[in-house]
Amino acid sequence: MTDEFRPERALVIAAHPDDAEFLCAGTVAMLASQGCEVTYLLATSGDKGTRDHAMTMQELAAIREAEQRRAAAILGVRRVVFLGHPDGGLEETLELRGQFVRAIREHRPNLVLTWDGFRPGFNHRDHRVVGRVARDAVFPAAHDHLYHPEHREDGLPPHRIDELWLFGSDAPDHHVDIEPYADQKLDALLAHASQMDGRTREDMKKLWEARADQVKERTGFRFAEAFRRVDNRRRAPGQTQRDTPAARQTGER
Repeated sequence: MTDEFRPERALVIAAHPDDAEFLCAGTVAMLASQGCEVTYLLATSGDKGTRDHAMTMQELAAIREAEQRRAAAILGVRRVVFLGHPDGGLEETLELRGQFVRAIREHRPNLVLTWDGFRPGFNHRDHRVVGRVARDAVFPAAHDHLYHPEHREDGLPPHRIDELWLFGSDAPDHHVDIEPYADQKLDALLAHASQMDGRTREDMKKLWEARADQVKERTGFRFAEAFRRVDNRRRAPGQTQRDTPAARQTGER
């Protein structure tokens, strides 16, 4: 994080348990250490991804939710919210957008982190759907009072976030140094025991070390998390996005 942008509240919108730990756990740990109030919003409970033929969807969902809560606690996440949609069954619906908008208006984050729903190539459908719907929720729905006006009855006024960080992007323009938080990220990943396929802490550390030189050459840091950064601030008349602090820092032109 930079001196220019230190959010007080952040909302991570993900499709499945473990999405955030793989893609942005180090960043989440850093935010929490700086006093940022972080909330996780998960569209599903990951009730499909298993090779255990004796496992039911209900049992798997309970396991994955418990693992996600343990991982979030390790990182300092304040709360974890599950929407309970079926794994692999997400659609770009007004209902899902309304749930995301409600969360934004309720928790009032300065920063939202979510999937890049527009990445080409192989990608889980749920990831694509969550990324696209979350972006529609951020802009313009959450800050326009005529979208989802039913929220006003619950005392939830419109809210405009400052920045949107897209993880899993094929064109990242912002990298966060997570080396000071690498152990926390590892601990959080290992909390998802049902998804580790027997990988140990040492296995994960060896994998990271093997990639460290390539990561540093690409990002400037040995251990980094990558995002496509979108500035959503209101701008003065005549000011373009390239004139904002986020654009100046990331070199956007």
